[in-house]
Amino acid sequence: MSAHSQFIHRELTSLLMERIRSNKVLLIYGTRRVGKTELARHLASGQENPLFLNAEDERVQRLLSMQSRDRFEQLVRASSLVFLDEAQAISEVGKRLKFLVDEFPHLTVVATGSSSLDLNASVGEPLTGRQVTHELFPFSMAELVAYEGRFTAESQLLNRLVFGTYPEVVLDPVGAEAYLRELADAYLMKDLLQYDGIKRSGKLMELLRLLAYQIGSEVSTHELANQLQISKDTVAKYLDLLSKVFVIFKVQGYSGNLRKEVVKSSKWYFTDNGIRNAILRDFSPAAMRGDMGALWENFCISERRKQLSNRREFAELHFWRTYDQQEIDLIEVRNGQIQATEFKWNPDSAHKARMPKGFAKAYPEAGFQVIHPENVLDWLA
Repeated sequence: MSAHSQFIHRELTSLLMERIRSNKVLLIYGTRRVGKTELARHLASGQENPLFLNAEDERVQRLLSMQSRDRFEQLVRASSLVFLDEAQAISEVGKRLKFLVDEFPHLTVVATGSSSLDLNASVGEPLTGRQVTHELFPFSMAELVAYEGRFTAESQLLNRLVFGTYPEVVLDPVGAEAYLRELADAYLMKDLLQYDGIKRSGKLMELLRLLAYQIGSEVSTHELANQLQISKDTVAKYLDLLSKVFVIFKVQGYSGNLRKEVVKSSKWYFTDNGIRNAILRDFSPAAMRGDMGALWENFCISERRKQLSNRREFAELHFWRTYDQQEIDLIEVRNGQIQATEFKWNPDSAHKARMPKGFAKAYPEAGFQVIHPENVLDWLA
C-alpha cells in the first residue's frame, strides 16, 4: 500500500462531521502537506455530490470573483458540501464565502488554508458568527496510537523526536530526511516570501536557526535583533509571520503577581520536531545527540497543544520562572485550576524532580507532574 493510499483517522473528523449541513463555513488551517486535503476528501465520503474547488486554479478564482448567483446555482444545486482548497489564494475570500452561505442556505463550505495571514484578515469580519475555525496539525500521538497501537507508537518515539509526525514522514519513513528538507526550504518559505516586506529570506532562515538552538530558553527580541543585525520591529514581524504559517508558536511567562516572577519574556517552540531539525540540518539518531532535552520539551509541549486543540479543550499554556532561577517547563491554567508539568528525558532525573519551593508556596492548590518517556503516552493518548 502506498503512503498516499493510507488514511490515518484524524481526531478533528467527528467535530467537523457534526457541523456539516450547518450552513456555516468550516475553516481548516495548517501548514502545507499536513493532510488538509486528505481530511476534506474523507469528510466528503458519504456526502452527496460534494464539490471540490482548488483556489489556486485561475478558473476557480475567476468564477468566485464574479459572485454570479446563476453560475453558482448550476454548480451547487446538487451539493450540500463545497470544499475550497488553499482558500487564501482567493482575493477577498471572506466576502466570497459569505456570498455562498447567504445565497445557498443548504450549503456548508469547508475552506482550507496553509496560512492564517490572508485568510484571517479577509475572512474575519464578513463571516462573523458564520465560521468555525480548526487548526490541523501533523499527526498527534493519540492519532498514531489509535492507528498503529501503543507498542509500535512507543517503539517509534525516538524516531518521532528526530523526524516529527508529518503524514508523509510517518507513512514513508525511508524518505523522511529529504522530504523534511524540501518542506522546510520550499513549502514553508514559499508561504512566507509571498508577503510584502519579506525581502531578506536569508535573515528569516537565520532567525529560525537561532530559535531552533534556543528551545526551552527564554528568547529576547532585542538579542535576536542584535545577532541578526536587523531592527527589533523586524524581528517581531518575522516571529509573527512564522507563527501565522504555523512553523512556530509562543509560550509566555506565567504570573499570579508574585513580584519575583519573570513574565515579560517568551519561549518559542516548533510545531514539529522534524521541521526544527531540518532547519538545523541535523537528523542524527537520538543516541548521538546533545539536544535530547530540548527535543523532548519541544515534542511534549507541541503534542499537548495538539491534544487540547483537537479535542476543543481550552487551557492557557505558560512557563514559570523566578529571578532566582526557580522554574517549571509548563503551566496549564484551566477554569482557574493550575497544573504544573516538568519534562525530563532521563527517567532517573524524572524520579528526583520536585515542585520548586517558591511555586508550592505561591500556588498551594496547584497540581504537579513529571512527564518522561515511560509515562508520556498515558498523558497524551
